[in-house]
Formats: sequence, C-alpha cells, structure tokens
Amino acid sequence: MHVLVTGGAGYIGSHAVRALTAAGHSPVVIDNLSFGHRSAVPSDVPFYQTDLFETQRIAEILRSHQIEAVMHFAAFISVGESVQKPLLYYGNNTAGAMSLLQAMENTGVKRFVFSSTAATYGQPAEMPILETTPQLPINPYGRSKYFVEQILKDIAAADEKFGFIAFRYFNVAGAAQDGTVGEDHSPETHLIPLTLFAAMGKHPNISVYGTDYPTPDGTCIRDYIHVEDLVDAHVLGIESLKDGTARFYNLSIGRGYSVKEVIETAKKITGKEIPVVYEERREGDPAMLCADSSAAQKELNWKPKHAAVDDSVASAWKWHNK
Repeated sequence: MHVLVTGGAGYIGSHAVRALTAAGHSPVVIDNLSFGHRSAVPSDVPFYQTDLFETQRIAEILRSHQIEAVMHFAAFISVGESVQKPLLYYGNNTAGAMSLLQAMENTGVKRFVFSSTAATYGQPAEMPILETTPQLPINPYGRSKYFVEQILKDIAAADEKFGFIAFRYFNVAGAAQDGTVGEDHSPETHLIPLTLFAAMGKHPNISVYGTDYPTPDGTCIRDYIHVEDLVDAHVLGIESLKDGTARFYNLSIGRGYSVKEVIETAKKITGKEIPVVYEERREGDPAMLCADSSAAQKELNWKPKHAAVDDSVASAWKWHNK
C-alpha cells in the first residue's frame, strides 16, 4: 500500500515510516520540519518539505505517488503551550487537518488514520478510560484534536466509501530498539527525555509540576506507551480499513505511572542521581489519565510488547547516549 505519512520526520512519524516499510508498504513523507528532522527519514523514502496548508501541493503528491491511505501525525502537542497560544493549535491541528482532508477529497483518497489524543477525554470520572467515556477536553490541545474527530465522523456519514480510524493515546515514550531513531524535540517538553537529560548533566535538574494532585504520591499519573507498540497499532489500523470504517481506539499499556515513579525508574536504569525541583501546577494538566486498550487488542489483534515504563526509559536512555 502507498501511504502518505504527515509529520513523518517527527518522533512518532519517523517510527511509523520504518514500521510501514517493515510491513511491506511504501511510505511517502511530508513534513514542514518545524519540529521534525530530515535525517530521521530514510534516504530511500520520498520526502517533501510541505506545510499542511499547501492543499494543492499535497493533492499533487497524493496523485503522483498513487497514495491509497494517509497516516496523519503532523500536530502541535504541548498542552501548556496550547493554553497560551490557542489559535496556533486550532490553526495547525484543526484547520491543518481540514486542508489535508480537502486534498484527499480532491484526489479521491478514502483511507485515513488519525493520531488523536486521550486529552479529548479531559478529566474523566472513570478509570481506566474506555472509548465510550464522555469526551470533555479541558485545554485547547485536546479540543483541537476533538474537533478533527467530529469532522471525520461527518465525512464518514456523508461518504460511505470513506474509512478512518482515530487512535487516542497518552504519553508516548522510548526509542527504536536498534537505536536508529528516537525522541529529539527542540525544545523538549516530555518527562522521560527531560529526566534523562538531568541524569546526563545536560540539564541541571528535572522540574516536577505539582505535588498536590489527588494521587497516591501527589504527582500526575500518565499511561506511557512505547513508540514501537504505538506505530505497530497504526500499521494494523491502516491495513484494516474498509469502506465505511469509522472507529476510535485507545492505545495504552493499561496502567499509569506517576511523575515520581518515572523519575525513580530513570534513577534505577541510569544509575545516576537526578536532581528534582518542585514547581507549581501547570494549567490544563489532569491529575490522572489511564486507558483501557482492550478494544484495539481484540479488534486489531494488537498487543503492546513493552508492558512497563522501564522498557521505554531503557530504550530512550540507549538512544540519547548514542
């Protein structure tokens, strides 16, 4: 299958490109390189430095490569930044997705796999979160993705040949087991790499935002999924698409880890002392997010191979040291 991967030079997208290739598919990458890295895309994979708003150019790429499906990762992902810059997030994440979907409509491409987020649930009353849990996002990032989900449902209702899957997931972590690609954001905002930077001496410490949440140790709890498990689910998803497919899946390992637990895990794996600075809460951060991924496991025959955060921290440590 010829698959367009948006954001394919980014962290998750670059892993998806490798997973697609390993599964026998032919990926094509677009990325504006605002956060991605050209070097993360293998030299034999077609690459275009293109913005999501270049609707006509994307349509030309879809036609020229005879694209059959699109895997969409190109989004801004910082909850805190979304609170400060909501228009940036609604522009790129929501309007950008609309431009991409318009290019697909213009060229007759009917298969779409969407990188959504568990932030669409907001602060749910039940744990673990199910796909049927009410979606009440509490920050612009979550809402920007939620709106795309609604757009996809509307397109599917209007076009019986359109098929999509939206994956909702939490904190993605880790790196490729062979060390060829990993997490390389600038600036970096994710807990595990920032903690490892503190262990390596690249940063003086790791900041913990909030210690008074209603959790066992007072810090936020998140469900960390290894990036290779995540992209495996995306490949299975794109292979399962048919006319009229309109499905939503959680992707998770099924249990959460607190910020303090992640830091302790990093200490154990690195053998380093990691200085910690405690800060005030960040606006828009839910206390706990942990999901049930049994639907994806059953319907896509998917199962996470890395069932503990230790695997994510260990592979990330290997990557950052290389």
